[in-house]
Amino acid sequence: MLDDHYNEAKKRMDQAVNKLAGELAKVRTGRASLNIFDNVKVEYYGTPTPINQVAGMANPEPNMITIQPWEPHMIGEIEKAILAANLGLTPGNDGTLIRITIPPLTEERRKEYVKEAHKLGEAAKTAVRNIRRDINDALKKQEKAKEISQDEMHTGLDEVQKITNNHTDSVDKMVKDKESEILTI
Repeated sequence: MLDDHYNEAKKRMDQAVNKLAGELAKVRTGRASLNIFDNVKVEYYGTPTPINQVAGMANPEPNMITIQPWEPHMIGEIEKAILAANLGLTPGNDGTLIRITIPPLTEERRKEYVKEAHKLGEAAKTAVRNIRRDINDALKKQEKAKEISQDEMHTGLDEVQKITNNHTDSVDKMVKDKESEILTI
């Protein structure tokens, strides 16, 4: 019975950590990454559509991204969407291909991105702690209803705490890695 609680805790905490990984991938670093366009939507026949569904995207150089629309008339819409997304990037095109040069980050901008990464990490740790609280409450209810003994409850609480510690440690490591990636020039 306790294994069910452990498995649920691990599964839900893994989801929180995976979500953090996805969010951190969107935070800009000094290098060009296609992930920074994940939230950019292009107006495509009246429907906001992710940019990667209307164009091919490539990363030919460490500081450049190219976007080739599948329909040539979409160039203007894609450029508007990139500018509207407020990413600090200026697209340029030659009529068939959009080129975006990723400028080196200023020290101030790097610090902002590090703060954002830390904020995302704290949100993930809060989610992990909330999951711990939910599982602990379930264990206490079972003990109160005499479904498990007090010793089993304490064993369960200790194990859930170990699972929580592992996940918060991995969150800290991910944020630290992202911070060093952002600060690397």
